Amino acid sequence: MKQGMKIAVASGKGGTGKTTVAAALALSLTEAYLPSIREAPSLLAQPPLFLDCDVEAPNAHLFLNPDIRQEAPAVLLIPEVDETKCTYCGLCAQVCQYHAIAVVGKHVMVFPQLCHACGSCTLNCPENAIHEEPHSIGQLFRGQAAGEIDFAQGLLNVGEPMAVPVITQLKRWTGNPQNRVMILDSPPGASCPVVSTMQGADYVLLVTEPTPFGLHDLRLAVQVVEALHIPLGVVINRDGIGDERVETFCREHGLPVLMRIPFRREFAEAIARGQNLLEAAPERVGDFQEMFAAILDQIGWVPS
Repeated sequence: MKQGMKIAVASGKGGTGKTTVAAALALSLTEAYLPSIREAPSLLAQPPLFLDCDVEAPNAHLFLNPDIRQEAPAVLLIPEVDETKCTYCGLCAQVCQYHAIAVVGKHVMVFPQLCHACGSCTLNCPENAIHEEPHSIGQLFRGQAAGEIDFAQGLLNVGEPMAVPVITQLKRWTGNPQNRVMILDSPPGASCPVVSTMQGADYVLLVTEPTPFGLHDLRLAVQVVEALHIPLGVVINRDGIGDERVETFCREHGLPVLMRIPFRREFAEAIARGQNLLEAAPERVGDFQEMFAAILDQIGWVPS
């Protein structure tokens, strides 16, 4: 029987309000906001764990204002070659799927930006001429947000090309939630960082908007989630600005629309001031709690 629950909040496109929804959902499950949900008491015995996995442009801290108390480096182990031992056989280059190492005549070239730190070159070197050195690619941060939420985020160093290792290390650093809810704020899009965030999730909440771009990218995001075989639901943000095609798509594909957030100027003004959605519209707390209960019902959650 599962001890924790992981909800990834994602979107096909940027700017749909994904982080707004993720932060509001986390806040709605804290004691400060109507601690009335008791469908899964063990899950709510502790405040949620919130991970901002959009490591290229993390912004959840703007809404949750965490007090950062821990920092740790995110590193990749990059091969270094001792050419006094190397026979230039080229086996390291042959086993590297990412072309991160090359043997050119009597010289070995390593390209850190291409290396995925898989260790194949080190393991396969017949002369034990390769060892690995840590290479900093980002930072991990952890603290308390809104007085209760256990908050963590990753930040990719400028110029580093791969976000996935930072996301992986962030998830590993914070561990698996025990008797609590983990909310993962995913990067936008449908690429490798999104897949890395979703992996291991019990549920994916897709935030979209009723526009042609919103529908186009929602289709892509749905394909990714379905390929991972994870249950999903949809939140339509800025409801009322477009047409009914997103609703039609969800209905035709059997996707539950769990919430509609209307397009209102006061919401935009509050977010621009750095307020979270529940500060701007405290009356919506119950909507987020009901959405959480609907997620539990949809996946048939059995409390421990």
